Amino acid sequence: MTSLPDSVKMLIEAKSFTNVATLMLDGSPHVTQTWVDHEGDIVLINTFEGSQKHKNAVRNPKIALDVCDPTNAYNVAVIRGRVKEVTFRGADEQVDRMSRKYLGQDKNQRRQSGTSQVLIKIEPTHVTPPFTDTTRKKSSVRTS
Repeated sequence: MTSLPDSVKMLIEAKSFTNVATLMLDGSPHVTQTWVDHEGDIVLINTFEGSQKHKNAVRNPKIALDVCDPTNAYNVAVIRGRVKEVTFRGADEQVDRMSRKYLGQDKNQRRQSGTSQVLIKIEPTHVTPPFTDTTRKKSSVRTS
């Protein structure tokens, strides 16, 4: 696992969206846009049980994300990594935090009745900081 530079953490903490790429059963990519969070160097995304993103993350731990600066779409951070954990534990609380961040609502009003939230925890293996990070060339780190 590699650490997230401060510039990437700051981008995640902003009202930034992430595009998440997982792999389908046949190896083709599946990309969705979603909210993003982090706990230290672990990247967090949330989805509902049974979604394609959930199924793909359980089946194949390879995952990639880009985090887009909400004030400049050309300023992005790119993260490749592995799914460390897929869990129901803490998923409802985390999606409510994201609802406050992105929608200004205490509870996720977009949640479909009868569905369970799933928290996907990602260990970064390669991080490219945003273009505005002056340490970008030095910070782009790859681990196995």
